Amino acid sequence: MLFNRHKNELPTPEQALAGRTEQWFTLAEEHLVLDAPLVTPESEIPDGYQVAVFGLGCFWGAEEAFWKVPGVWSTSVGYAGGSTPHPSYEQVCSGQTGHTEAVRVVFDPAKVSYDELVRVFFTIHDPTQGMRQGNDRGTQYRSAIYTTTPEQAEVAERLRAAYDPVLQQRGYGPITTEIKPAPTYYYAEDYHQQYLVKNPNGYRCHSATGIPFPQDV
Repeated sequence: MLFNRHKNELPTPEQALAGRTEQWFTLAEEHLVLDAPLVTPESEIPDGYQVAVFGLGCFWGAEEAFWKVPGVWSTSVGYAGGSTPHPSYEQVCSGQTGHTEAVRVVFDPAKVSYDELVRVFFTIHDPTQGMRQGNDRGTQYRSAIYTTTPEQAEVAERLRAAYDPVLQQRGYGPITTEIKPAPTYYYAEDYHQQYLVKNPNGYRCHSATGIPFPQDV
């Protein structure tokens, strides 16, 4: 039965839960840390700004890491890479939607480049762990970069290729990060947004390797 399927196996679109036709909850209007809106449709992003989407384990700590990067205008957490439309957190945790927990980053490339954000991504988690991050196991914790432009795809592929041998030389396995064009991003429920501001002693789970990124790439 599907409900007994191991959570480390991605469901096919036919196996995934049916989901919903629309978002069923409301979100705060303002980001709790940054002076920006929380919900940022493409039509409301400032001219010249870009969007990056990353999956790197539990999205609470991941979002915190990115909102601290100078040049990042807004962040949010949500679900990406799966088949179930408008999933709930409980559905994603079941392993039956195919989504990974994701952070959506809106940034000013005049202040921080996409290259720099990808380097942050690779060095604040362990990108070699497959369907888990630290003690968190399941498809929702897999490492992923979802690109919004061909240029982002080129940067992501180049930096993954550069960092992979560095990690393997230090005893890690190959990088398992998936790199794909950005799929539909579904905002997570409001209590997840800027979770570590609301819960300062909340769970931080990332297993960073501590290995610096090569500077000559």
